[in-house]
Amino acid sequence: MKADRQTPHVVLQAVSKSYRSRGRSSQVLDSADLTIQRGEFVVLLGRSGSGKSTLLNLIAGLDTPDAGLVQVDGYHVSALSEHERSLWRRQALGVIFQAFNLIPTLTVAENLRLPLELRGDERRQAAMAARTQLAAVGLSGADTAFPDELSGGEQQRVAVARALIHRPSLVLADEPTGNLDLATASQILELLDDLCRAEGMTLIMATHAREVMGLADRVLRIESGQLVEEGA
Repeated sequence: MKADRQTPHVVLQAVSKSYRSRGRSSQVLDSADLTIQRGEFVVLLGRSGSGKSTLLNLIAGLDTPDAGLVQVDGYHVSALSEHERSLWRRQALGVIFQAFNLIPTLTVAENLRLPLELRGDERRQAAMAARTQLAAVGLSGADTAFPDELSGGEQQRVAVARALIHRPSLVLADEPTGNLDLATASQILELLDDLCRAEGMTLIMATHAREVMGLADRVLRIESGQLVEEGA
């Protein structure tokens, strides 16, 4: 699937999403609209349960809206088959989680090589890319270490490297510094911002950390199911 560089990268039109729990329905998004241009860094703010993770899952095609359109790279995400969404995610999407989500039984280098090998890259090519990416996040020489041998900040650097190693056009980060101290969190945020801007990647980050607002192009808050622009 080839993206049209002239179209917005992400578009939500009148998107609604609700969940049922214990017999009660909770409206998370209510006819929400959003347009994100290619290369933008957009921050999503909101209290816990406001819908930040839900919005990221809809954009990633991991969940479907009750109503409305979610369009990424010019494609109606929900209209793609699961196989097509999987192929698109492998090629064009990078995801960073709060909990690192590194595979503990694989070395750092093996964690980085995995997304490349899953999409069919040759092992030697993947190994070279892993070394280059580790250097980019300041972890040269850590390739043979296992995740539990690293600090929390180092593990998140590996997670950033893994998310970006295949040069995705779109990066989704869900509370990527929630488990880190303030100083380490600031370093990770600046690193992620620098790497994404250098490659022209679109970055959408859900966070409680207001210190990231100074790095973002736009800041949005989810309130009562709507996306409200705050300005960076």
